[in-house]
Amino acid sequence: MTQAGQPTTGQPTAGLLVVDKPAGWTSHDVVARGRRLARTRRVGHAGTLDPMATGVLVLGVNQGTKLLTFLVGSDKTYTATVRLGQTTITDDAEGEVTATHDASGVTDEAIDAAVRDLTGDIQQVPSAVSAIKIKGVRSYARVRSGEQVELPARPVTVHRFDVGDRRRTSVAGQAVVDLDVEVEVSSGTYVRALARDLGAALGVGGHLTALRRTRVGGFGLDRAVPLTELEALVEADEPLPLVPLAEAAAAHLPVREVDADEADHLRHGRRLRSRTDGAARVAAVGPGGDLVAVIDESGPTVRTHVVLPAALPAS
Repeated sequence: MTQAGQPTTGQPTAGLLVVDKPAGWTSHDVVARGRRLARTRRVGHAGTLDPMATGVLVLGVNQGTKLLTFLVGSDKTYTATVRLGQTTITDDAEGEVTATHDASGVTDEAIDAAVRDLTGDIQQVPSAVSAIKIKGVRSYARVRSGEQVELPARPVTVHRFDVGDRRRTSVAGQAVVDLDVEVEVSSGTYVRALARDLGAALGVGGHLTALRRTRVGGFGLDRAVPLTELEALVEADEPLPLVPLAEAAAAHLPVREVDADEADHLRHGRRLRSRTDGAARVAAVGPGGDLVAVIDESGPTVRTHVVLPAALPAS
């Protein structure tokens, strides 16, 4: 009989766990639950989700934590609902409303034009209640303590900003417009800030009322498992559905297959020639299908970002 939460013989003990985060949980809450389920302290996440948000949160387990830094910079896709006509202190529905405007005069043509202006390479001021650190203190902590926070704009890319259903309604007697949107964005883009800036461009203010992350890099909702299902697996002494290290790396990075000698060279810090078309981040996969290292082939010789130990033979 195995210990609850431990994989059975031959099952991976390291990899990525793709979770469908529930609303009301912080990313730290999910990591803490992941540590309990996997029975290891070595669990981290690749990219924070706000408590209000749901959807794809990628956890690294044991050696899988070494891959998280390569996932944080991945593009992400979200579905969301933007409410035009109200501004909140947090740019989402969790914060108090700070201003209201009659949005009845906002036309579909004006919305489409403003969306186009927020698509492509843009300069975005992050939401003040973000996790960005200012002199070692999170921006949201400064805001909650009553401090006025002004963050500098930074370049981000909005690859796609699609508007679906448009609902004209009223809240407390005030006309608002709710937009269902889907956005594909570069790492570091705040969807809350897109809602805020769309409302500002239309002169009526805006904020998010719903947010769901549907993809992080190569992992979508089809791979994401709700926490309740993960807990049920552990209760039944079934292994967690960890994405193996090599598969996880290949979902986000180009792959170089290496033979046994080359794998040994990489693991022992010996020089290996780069391929002529090598990239700065490449997954080196050994003859047994195991992830040997993440390497940099942009120079004449390979440099290693991280090296993984050889897999132990199955007992």
